[in-house]
Amino acid sequence: MTTIKTRTGLAAMASAIAALVALVLASSALATNHPTGEFEKFKDCPLANATVEDCIFAETSSGEFTVGKKTVPIVNTITLQGGFKEGAEEKLEFIAAEDGNTLSKTPQPVPGGLFGIVAPEFLPKWLQEIFNNFINEGFSGVTETTELAAPASHIELSTENLLFETGTALSLPLKIKLNNIFLGESCFIGSNSAPIVIPFTTGTTSPPAPNKPIKGAAGTLEHNSSFTLITLNGGKLVNNSFAAPGAEGCGGFLSFLIDPAVNAELGLPSAAGHNTAILQGKLSTGVAAAVRASE
Repeated sequence: MTTIKTRTGLAAMASAIAALVALVLASSALATNHPTGEFEKFKDCPLANATVEDCIFAETSSGEFTVGKKTVPIVNTITLQGGFKEGAEEKLEFIAAEDGNTLSKTPQPVPGGLFGIVAPEFLPKWLQEIFNNFINEGFSGVTETTELAAPASHIELSTENLLFETGTALSLPLKIKLNNIFLGESCFIGSNSAPIVIPFTTGTTSPPAPNKPIKGAAGTLEHNSSFTLITLNGGKLVNNSFAAPGAEGCGGFLSFLIDPAVNAELGLPSAAGHNTAILQGKLSTGVAAAVRASE
């Protein structure tokens, strides 16, 4: 009797495991796209959503974020991807990437780390790099990661404004994570409940004082023969009119002591006209039907 029960239990367990594996494989098959050729970059476009009309893949390879007193250059590529369709009132509705990784969480080293220590400019460049790397990898080293602070549907995109260099081309609800061993994993400027909303333009900004207007650029347009793939190379999205709140959650249970110190070091909160965001890189859009057809 015991042997029969044991075999029955093992058989049931094996069936359950097999069913689970089949479910995982089926889910993976549904969630994985395989576009080929010139459309390969759109592998995380939400093609399973039948309403998606176009795919987007943008890489920010340079630029900077200035928040308060600290400027952080973009040295590690940030990716924005997903899809979009025409929504109400001819506005585009952004749809999250297939795997949910719509805006990549790419850490950028904060020059000088926590205490703003950088190499003296009179040193040879190679020695400056060694010095700065030592500071940034040490106890005071800090990384800054820009993250989405709301669902992808809150992203606003206007391809018309992007191309004609006017108005808001891309609006992102963001929060900025500051991270090192000392600050912990919960040190953020902005939050899901109170995001930093940055309306980027390829045109000219109109910031409050003391910031001066800065000019963006749509970049150089390229397309394939059927116009199903359009790429803007060398684009520049800019904004210097947003405000930045103070950092919160730094140092874990010691945040009531650490938050004020971090904010004093960074000059936070920082009013509109004292902050700047510049994104430079490449943006591609592909017609969803053509991307599907390439699989």
